[in-house]
Amino acid sequence: MDKEQLKQQVVRAIDEHRDEIIEIGEQIFKNPELGFKEHKTSALVKDVFKKLGLPYEENLAITGVKALAKGKNHDIKVAIMGELDAVVSPAHPCADPVTGAAHACGHNAQIAAMLGAAMGLVFGDVLDKLSGDVAFMAVPAEEYVELEFREKLRDEGKITFFGGKQEFIRIGAFDDIDMAMMVHSTGGVEEKKAFVYGGAIGFIGKTIRYKGKEAHAGAEPDKGINALNAAMLGLMAIHVQRETFRDEDQVRVHPIITKGGDLVNIVPADVRLETYVRAKTIDAVVNANEKVNRALKAGAYAVGAEVEINEIPGYLPLQQEPTLGYLFAENIQGFIGKENIIEGVDLTGSTDAGDVSHIIPTLHPTVGGFAGNAHSKDFKIVDPEMAYIIPAKAMALTVVDLLFDEAKLAKELKAKFKPKFTKASYLKFWDELIKQ
Repeated sequence: MDKEQLKQQVVRAIDEHRDEIIEIGEQIFKNPELGFKEHKTSALVKDVFKKLGLPYEENLAITGVKALAKGKNHDIKVAIMGELDAVVSPAHPCADPVTGAAHACGHNAQIAAMLGAAMGLVFGDVLDKLSGDVAFMAVPAEEYVELEFREKLRDEGKITFFGGKQEFIRIGAFDDIDMAMMVHSTGGVEEKKAFVYGGAIGFIGKTIRYKGKEAHAGAEPDKGINALNAAMLGLMAIHVQRETFRDEDQVRVHPIITKGGDLVNIVPADVRLETYVRAKTIDAVVNANEKVNRALKAGAYAVGAEVEINEIPGYLPLQQEPTLGYLFAENIQGFIGKENIIEGVDLTGSTDAGDVSHIIPTLHPTVGGFAGNAHSKDFKIVDPEMAYIIPAKAMALTVVDLLFDEAKLAKELKAKFKPKFTKASYLKFWDELIKQ
């Protein structure tokens, strides 16, 4: 049986399970959960793996799941990933009324597409014709939110990193993976379009606590030290740094105040902030982070307050492997047309797939079929075929390309890839950076 015949079987199998794949995506959409809390979504994924007859590991990084489909030999292992978590978007019409969680970023579509690709490869009866294994990974906590909650998990020894793929790297879930792929939504693109070869910026996260001195705000403000004023000065000092950020580095600093004091008639003595410091390269992240820390310390110094800056490993910039991008583009164009493939559009957001991309070859295209802005109340799927089905087909067919003919393409790609980090040097990098 030639490669094209195998691909036809995969496509047929996905088409036969089209309604089921869409229903999976819609069910996840209706039950949004935040990172490291995705118990219902994880259970759904496990149920599908059971129906597929795939053995799986569970409770990886708390809620993650990793299943394995074996080929005719095991020289190469390709992973297809999807993200379990939702984002916080309380104004979204389908937001959880308690947590504010909503699938306003399309992760429900990722999981559905990952499971759809699994159905295509398993029910398409092609695995015994492929020279390698396929791992299907449902990964928690891509959205970098609820930092205090994740700090608590870290303090309890349950996690080290705040991103799910970072945790998967740490615990060894990628140790046997040679290359990985996933898709992501593109907000505000309702048409059948795919964006390939683009990158994404990296970042460092941080929590900040300004400590002042309480006093009666009306009667004796002179006896207090206003931590809110310190924070405001720190934020203004960040703003005056912005002209020093190079346009090509795509620096983004976007802090929020999570606590502004205790009572309106008491001089604020406990003020807390969270922020990311983002940039296109690792060096630019480090440089901008130093400037931000200087600015935050200056705010405290100006009013005689204290400041505690807690650095948290963020995500590395995304660097996609070109060969994987080419294969994906070739496969998806059969469903959407070559004219609808757009090359080289970078994401100005961040993803923990960036961390994976510095260790193994990684594919992370984005696709249309979604209306509204990402992370906003108007985000929704308007084209289920584009959101769920076509990415499942394109990823499954890319796997066939990689593992057909004794996995010739996959072996060539693996041999030529030069990783930025090993697992050990990756862990050391973040440890040393955060200690600076």
